[in-house]
Formats: sequence, C-alpha cells, structure tokens
Amino acid sequence: MLATVMYRSGDVRVQEVPDPVIGAPTDAIIRVTHACVCGSDLHPYHDLPDTPGGRRMGHEAIGVTIETGSDVSTLSVGDTVIVPFAWSDNTCAFCRDGITTSCVHGGFFDGAPSATQAELLLVPQADGTAVAIPAGTDERFMPSLLTLSDVYLTGHHAAVRGGVGPGKTVTVIGDGAVGLSAVLASRQLGAQTIILMGRHTARTDLGRDFGATHVVAERGEEGVAKVLEITGGEGSHVVLEAVGHMPAYKQAYGVVRPGGVISRVGVPQYSDAPVGFASLFGKNATLTGGPATVRAYLEAAIPQVLDGTIDPGRVFDRELPLTDIAEAYRLMDAREALKVLIRP
Repeated sequence: MLATVMYRSGDVRVQEVPDPVIGAPTDAIIRVTHACVCGSDLHPYHDLPDTPGGRRMGHEAIGVTIETGSDVSTLSVGDTVIVPFAWSDNTCAFCRDGITTSCVHGGFFDGAPSATQAELLLVPQADGTAVAIPAGTDERFMPSLLTLSDVYLTGHHAAVRGGVGPGKTVTVIGDGAVGLSAVLASRQLGAQTIILMGRHTARTDLGRDFGATHVVAERGEEGVAKVLEITGGEGSHVVLEAVGHMPAYKQAYGVVRPGGVISRVGVPQYSDAPVGFASLFGKNATLTGGPATVRAYLEAAIPQVLDGTIDPGRVFDRELPLTDIAEAYRLMDAREALKVLIRP
C-alpha cells in the first residue's frame, strides 16, 4: 500500500510499505477514504531530525472496515467509521472517567507503525476506538465528520475543559483549524462574547461566521491591551490557547481575568510554562487542557453534523490526492491553505 513517510524536516514522501495485518483479536483494518494534514504535523515538518527508517504520518481518518479481529463485536466489514487520533479500549478506569487519551491500553496514531495518511490503517482496540456512521451518509457530510477525528473535537475539548458556557467571555488564541473550531464550539456552548486573536483575514472571516464577536489582529502586549479594552479592563473568563508556542501562552495569561481559566490544546512546543505570581498565581487563574479526549465526545457530535447544527468541515479549503501530500504540507506550512483534505 501507499503511505506517507517523513525522513527529516521538510522531507515528506509517499511510498510503498507493507499492508497492515491483524496482530491482535481486538484489531481492525480499514481502507482509508478521507484523511488530512493537521497543524501538529507541521511540528515534525519543521524539526524532525534525520530518521533513516522514516516516520509514518497522520492521525485523522474516515474509512471502510475491511477486516476485523475475532474479538471485535461492534464493527462489521463494510462499516464506514471515524477513527480518532488516539486509540483506546473505552473500558479502563481512565476511559470511564472520559480521559480516553490516557487509556491503559491506548496510544496515538501519529508516528506509530500504523498512521492515517495511507491507503490502509490498522486500528488497535477497534471496539473502543472506531465509531461507525450511519450507512448511506451523504458524501457532503464527510469533511465535517472527518473533523470529529481531531480538529473540531479538539476545539470542543478546549472549550469544555475551560468551562465555556452562557454569559462567558472567551478569547481564542490562534486562527488555525483548531482555533476556529474552538470558536464554533464556544458558540455552541453559549458563550456571550468570543474574541478571536488572529491576523489572517480569510481565516478570521470564517471565525466570524463560526461565531466570533470580535477579532484582534494585534499580537503580544498590543494584542493583550486590545482584549483588555474590549472586556472593559477585566479580561476573559476563559482563554482557549490553540497554538502551542510560548508567545501564545504569554498572551493567554495576559488576557485571562482574575479567577479565570486557560485551556491549552495547542501541542506545547516548550517545556517550561510560567505559573508564578505574574502569570497564574497572582490572578488565582486555573490552567487546564491537554490532548483532546475525542472518543468521549464522538457519539454526541455525529448527529450535530448530520442535522446541520454544526459544519466544521468548512476549515478544509484544499483537497489533494495522497500522492500529492508533500504539496499539502507545503501549502499549510506557507499558510496558503488552512487545512488540506487528503483522498487516498
């Protein structure tokens, strides 16, 4: 089969690799029909060291089940399924608490021997991981359903962990697909004021469509001052940080109001986050967030897509075949595309 392999920063190839095989009775194999490039894929695209064996890429997929292990009972051959970016048994103590990304039998697809930017995908713990969508679902829903494998539900997770709700003022930092998804999720949860911090007009225009009431293009201290001006000097009840770089985190603690919450879902590209008097401690602020527990939200989100309540698939602004995935990485890295849908 064909699969995406990265050998060093900027070196993305599509090549033949062995087809996956069932290795455990809880496994399933799907034929990938829809995949994509994630903003987090750009981190290794920028800094992956020489990796002679290559790193398999991709962690978001929809596909058709073609084989199941003997213990798989909830999926059948022919089912079209959404596969979250992390696999989980959905029965362990942490899964029962809703923290499926900490499953004792779980793991993450990205960089694993099986990854989603490929023609076929091995799904471990298939009963607990993959979720079937209704047979005959119209193709027009597939981009939005694909966002439920990661990007939309990552924005939703940020909002849930941050306690977004009616009457709240929310600031979203980052106008990438996750940040825009966080705007949409915040609107769904009833936020009163949603401030989107981003400077790319095409993206912030989509953010306004998704529910942003204000857009702040300024960054750093200037951006913090603008948010404080909008909020009457009080700051935001909830700040959703969807970037993962230190300047975004500094903006977050600059705009959070006393007693507020910062929820981070941008994969941190730093190891030391200030939490002292000048950042969190002095404001009695709470820091939360982490890898989105997509599997915990999936069943509730699918009907929202199918009945038109949400249309998060609008974050896809390009579509390419798997054989052109290197161009997809280039487009996203150059900010010529927001998010690229891939069809193997």
